[in-house]
Amino acid sequence: MTTQDSGNAPKPPAKDPWDLPDVSGLSVGVLGGTGPQGRGLAYRLARAGQQVTLGSRDAARAGQAAQELGHGVEGADNAECARRSDIVIVAVPWDGHAATLTALREELAGKLVIDCVNPLGFDKKGAYALKPEEGSAAEQAAALLPDSRVTAAFHHLSAVLLQDESIEEIDTDVLVLGEARADTDIVQALASRIPGMRGIFAGRLRNAHQVESLVANLISVNRRYKAHAGLRATDV
Repeated sequence: MTTQDSGNAPKPPAKDPWDLPDVSGLSVGVLGGTGPQGRGLAYRLARAGQQVTLGSRDAARAGQAAQELGHGVEGADNAECARRSDIVIVAVPWDGHAATLTALREELAGKLVIDCVNPLGFDKKGAYALKPEEGSAAEQAAALLPDSRVTAAFHHLSAVLLQDESIEEIDTDVLVLGEARADTDIVQALASRIPGMRGIFAGRLRNAHQVESLVANLISVNRRYKAHAGLRATDV
Protein backbone atom coordinates (compact mmCIF):
# COMPACT_ATOMS: atom_id res chain seq x y z
CA MET A 1 0.00 0.00 0.00
CA THR A 2 1.40 3.43 -0.90
CA THR A 3 1.74 6.32 1.55
CA GLN A 4 -1.03 8.14 -0.33
CA ASP A 5 -3.33 5.10 -0.04
CA SER A 6 -2.65 4.92 3.71
CA GLY A 7 -3.55 8.58 4.10
CA ASN A 8 -6.89 8.04 2.39
CA ALA A 9 -7.90 5.13 4.63
CA PRO A 10 -10.92 6.02 6.78
CA LYS A 11 -10.20 6.63 10.45
CA PRO A 12 -11.78 4.22 12.91
CA PRO A 13 -14.73 5.70 14.76
CA ALA A 14 -13.97 7.35 18.09
CA LYS A 15 -14.52 5.09 21.09
CA ASP A 16 -17.82 5.67 22.81
CA PRO A 17 -16.91 7.07 26.26
CA TRP A 18 -19.80 5.10 27.76
CA ASP A 19 -18.62 1.80 26.28
CA LEU A 20 -17.22 0.48 29.56
CA PRO A 21 -15.94 -3.02 30.41
CA ASP A 22 -17.76 -5.64 32.43
CA VAL A 23 -16.15 -5.58 35.87
CA SER A 24 -18.66 -7.79 37.67
CA GLY A 25 -16.17 -10.65 37.97
CA LEU A 26 -13.34 -8.59 39.48
CA SER A 27 -12.61 -8.81 43.21
CA VAL A 28 -12.25 -5.57 45.16
CA GLY A 29 -10.20 -4.97 48.29
CA VAL A 30 -10.67 -1.94 50.54
CA LEU A 31 -7.68 -0.85 52.61
CA GLY A 32 -8.98 1.07 55.59
CA GLY A 33 -12.16 -0.92 55.22
CA THR A 34 -13.14 -0.62 58.87
CA GLY A 35 -13.34 3.20 58.70
CA PRO A 36 -16.59 4.96 57.70
CA GLN A 37 -15.67 5.59 54.05
CA GLY A 38 -14.15 2.16 53.55
CA ARG A 39 -17.09 0.38 55.14
CA GLY A 40 -19.53 2.42 53.06
CA LEU A 41 -17.80 1.68 49.77
CA ALA A 42 -17.44 -2.00 50.65
CA TYR A 43 -21.12 -2.23 51.52
CA ARG A 44 -22.33 -0.54 48.33
CA LEU A 45 -20.06 -2.55 46.03
CA ALA A 46 -20.92 -5.84 47.73
CA ARG A 47 -24.61 -4.99 47.61
CA ALA A 48 -24.19 -4.43 43.86
CA GLY A 49 -22.78 -7.96 43.53
CA GLN A 50 -19.02 -7.32 43.66
CA GLN A 51 -16.77 -9.68 45.63
CA VAL A 52 -15.29 -7.48 48.36
CA THR A 53 -12.59 -7.96 51.00
CA LEU A 54 -12.18 -5.53 53.87
CA GLY A 55 -8.59 -4.81 54.85
CA SER A 56 -7.34 -3.61 58.22
CA ARG A 57 -4.15 -3.69 60.26
CA ASP A 58 -6.12 -6.03 62.55
CA ALA A 59 -7.48 -9.08 60.72
CA ALA A 60 -9.94 -9.86 63.54
CA ARG A 61 -11.35 -6.35 63.38
CA ALA A 62 -11.71 -6.64 59.61
CA GLY A 63 -13.48 -9.97 60.00
CA GLN A 64 -15.94 -8.54 62.51
CA ALA A 65 -16.72 -5.56 60.27
CA ALA A 66 -17.17 -7.84 57.26
CA GLN A 67 -19.60 -10.02 59.16
CA GLU A 68 -21.62 -6.95 60.12
CA LEU A 69 -21.82 -5.79 56.49
CA GLY A 70 -22.91 -9.16 55.12
CA HIS A 71 -23.42 -9.56 51.33
CA GLY A 72 -20.48 -11.98 51.18
CA VAL A 73 -17.91 -9.41 52.34
CA GLU A 74 -14.77 -11.01 53.77
CA GLY A 75 -12.17 -9.60 56.15
CA ALA A 76 -8.39 -9.87 56.18
CA ASP A 77 -5.30 -7.97 57.20
CA ASN A 78 -4.17 -5.33 54.73
CA ALA A 79 -1.50 -7.46 53.08
CA GLU A 80 -3.83 -10.41 52.48
CA CYS A 81 -6.57 -8.05 51.30
CA ALA A 82 -4.20 -6.60 48.69
CA ARG A 83 -2.96 -10.04 47.57
CA ARG A 84 -6.41 -11.53 46.96
CA SER A 85 -7.94 -8.52 45.14
CA ASP A 86 -7.88 -7.47 41.49
CA ILE A 87 -8.71 -3.86 42.38
CA VAL A 88 -7.64 -2.22 45.64
CA ILE A 89 -9.30 0.91 47.01
CA VAL A 90 -7.16 2.98 49.38
CA ALA A 91 -9.45 4.53 52.01
CA VAL A 92 -7.01 4.95 54.90
CA PRO A 93 -6.63 8.19 56.91
CA TRP A 94 -4.31 10.72 55.29
CA ASP A 95 -1.82 10.60 58.16
CA GLY A 96 -1.30 6.87 57.57
CA HIS A 97 -1.38 6.99 53.77
CA ALA A 98 2.34 6.92 52.95
CA ALA A 99 3.26 4.35 55.60
CA THR A 100 0.46 1.98 54.60
CA LEU A 101 1.31 2.06 50.90
CA THR A 102 5.04 1.76 51.49
CA ALA A 103 4.49 -1.37 53.56
CA LEU A 104 2.25 -2.91 50.87
CA ARG A 105 4.33 -2.07 47.80
CA GLU A 106 5.04 -5.72 47.01
CA GLU A 107 1.45 -6.91 47.56
CA LEU A 108 0.08 -4.07 45.40
CA ALA A 109 2.47 -4.66 42.49
CA GLY A 110 0.52 -5.24 39.28
CA LYS A 111 -2.78 -4.23 40.91
CA LEU A 112 -5.19 -1.52 39.84
CA VAL A 113 -5.16 0.86 42.81
CA ILE A 114 -7.90 3.45 43.40
CA ASP A 115 -6.88 6.18 45.81
CA CYS A 116 -9.79 8.03 47.43
CA VAL A 117 -7.87 9.76 50.22
CA ASN A 118 -8.43 13.48 50.79
CA PRO A 119 -5.54 15.33 52.48
CA LEU A 120 -7.35 17.79 54.76
CA GLY A 121 -6.62 19.88 57.81
CA PHE A 122 -9.11 21.26 60.31
CA ASP A 123 -9.10 24.36 62.49
CA LYS A 124 -11.64 26.74 64.03
CA LYS A 125 -12.59 27.96 60.55
CA GLY A 126 -13.38 24.46 59.32
CA ALA A 127 -11.81 22.10 56.80
CA TYR A 128 -9.04 23.16 54.45
CA ALA A 129 -6.99 21.37 51.80
CA LEU A 130 -3.43 20.21 52.35
CA LYS A 131 -1.04 19.88 49.41
CA PRO A 132 1.36 16.93 49.64
CA GLU A 133 4.89 17.32 48.36
CA GLU A 134 4.02 15.08 45.39
CA GLY A 135 1.01 17.28 44.53
CA SER A 136 -1.84 15.09 45.78
CA ALA A 137 -2.55 11.88 47.65
CA ALA A 138 -3.00 10.07 44.33
CA GLU A 139 0.37 11.30 43.04
CA GLN A 140 1.98 10.26 46.31
CA ALA A 141 0.47 6.80 45.82
CA ALA A 142 1.82 6.64 42.26
CA ALA A 143 5.30 7.61 43.49
CA LEU A 144 5.24 5.00 46.26
CA LEU A 145 3.78 2.24 44.06
CA PRO A 146 5.80 2.30 40.82
CA ASP A 147 4.69 -1.22 39.90
CA SER A 148 0.95 -0.54 40.40
CA ARG A 149 -1.59 1.17 38.13
CA VAL A 150 -2.75 4.06 40.27
CA THR A 151 -6.01 5.91 39.69
CA ALA A 152 -8.06 8.30 41.82
CA ALA A 153 -11.82 8.22 42.48
CA PHE A 154 -14.61 8.09 45.12
CA HIS A 155 -13.49 11.30 46.87
CA HIS A 156 -16.83 13.09 47.20
CA LEU A 157 -19.10 10.40 48.62
CA SER A 158 -20.87 10.74 51.95
CA ALA A 159 -19.98 7.89 54.29
CA VAL A 160 -23.35 8.41 56.00
CA LEU A 161 -25.28 7.82 52.76
CA LEU A 162 -23.06 4.93 51.72
CA GLN A 163 -23.76 3.07 54.96
CA ASP A 164 -27.49 3.84 55.13
CA GLU A 165 -29.19 0.54 54.28
CA SER A 166 -32.53 2.27 53.66
CA ILE A 167 -31.13 4.23 50.70
CA GLU A 168 -31.42 2.33 47.42
CA GLU A 169 -29.56 4.80 45.15
CA ILE A 170 -26.75 7.29 45.70
CA ASP A 171 -27.47 10.28 43.45
CA THR A 172 -23.97 11.40 42.49
CA ASP A 173 -21.18 11.26 39.93
CA VAL A 174 -17.71 9.89 40.68
CA LEU A 175 -14.79 11.78 39.15
CA VAL A 176 -12.13 9.34 37.92
CA LEU A 177 -8.52 10.27 37.19
CA GLY A 178 -5.66 8.22 35.83
CA GLU A 179 -2.98 7.83 33.20
CA ALA A 180 -4.34 4.91 31.13
CA ARG A 181 -7.79 4.86 29.58
CA ALA A 182 -8.13 1.12 30.09
CA ASP A 183 -7.68 1.67 33.83
CA THR A 184 -10.00 4.66 34.17
CA ASP A 185 -12.64 2.80 32.14
CA ILE A 186 -12.51 -0.02 34.69
CA VAL A 187 -12.89 2.42 37.58
CA GLN A 188 -15.76 4.21 35.84
CA ALA A 189 -17.47 0.89 35.29
CA LEU A 190 -16.96 -0.08 38.94
CA ALA A 191 -18.48 3.19 40.16
CA SER A 192 -21.41 2.74 37.81
CA ARG A 193 -22.21 -0.62 39.40
CA ILE A 194 -23.61 1.27 42.39
CA PRO A 195 -27.20 2.34 41.64
CA GLY A 196 -27.48 6.08 41.07
CA MET A 197 -23.78 6.64 40.44
CA ARG A 198 -21.86 7.36 37.25
CA GLY A 199 -18.12 7.22 36.80
CA ILE A 200 -16.91 10.31 34.88
CA PHE A 201 -13.39 10.65 33.47
CA ALA A 202 -11.87 13.86 34.89
CA GLY A 203 -8.27 13.94 33.68
CA ARG A 204 -4.84 12.67 34.58
CA LEU A 205 -3.40 12.27 38.06
CA ARG A 206 -1.78 15.70 37.89
CA ASN A 207 -5.33 17.07 38.26
CA ALA A 208 -6.05 15.09 41.42
CA HIS A 209 -5.21 17.85 43.91
CA GLN A 210 -8.21 20.03 43.09
CA VAL A 211 -10.51 17.00 43.10
CA GLU A 212 -9.26 15.96 46.55
CA SER A 213 -9.40 19.58 47.79
CA LEU A 214 -13.03 20.03 46.77
CA VAL A 215 -14.03 17.86 49.72
CA ALA A 216 -13.22 20.79 52.02
CA ASN A 217 -15.86 22.82 50.15
CA LEU A 218 -18.39 20.00 50.36
CA ILE A 219 -17.85 19.79 54.11
CA SER A 220 -18.74 23.49 54.33
CA VAL A 221 -21.82 22.94 52.16
CA ASN A 222 -22.97 20.03 54.28
CA ARG A 223 -22.49 21.87 57.55
CA ARG A 224 -24.38 24.93 56.38
CA TYR A 225 -27.30 23.05 54.82
CA LYS A 226 -27.25 19.99 57.09
CA ALA A 227 -26.95 17.79 53.99
CA HIS A 228 -24.81 15.05 52.49
CA ALA A 229 -24.05 16.76 49.20
CA GLY A 230 -22.31 15.07 46.28
CA LEU A 231 -21.50 16.18 42.74
CA ARG A 232 -23.19 15.93 39.34
CA ALA A 233 -21.47 16.79 36.03
CA THR A 234 -24.11 18.43 33.82
CA ASP A 235 -24.49 17.94 30.05
CA VAL A 236 -22.47 14.70 30.10
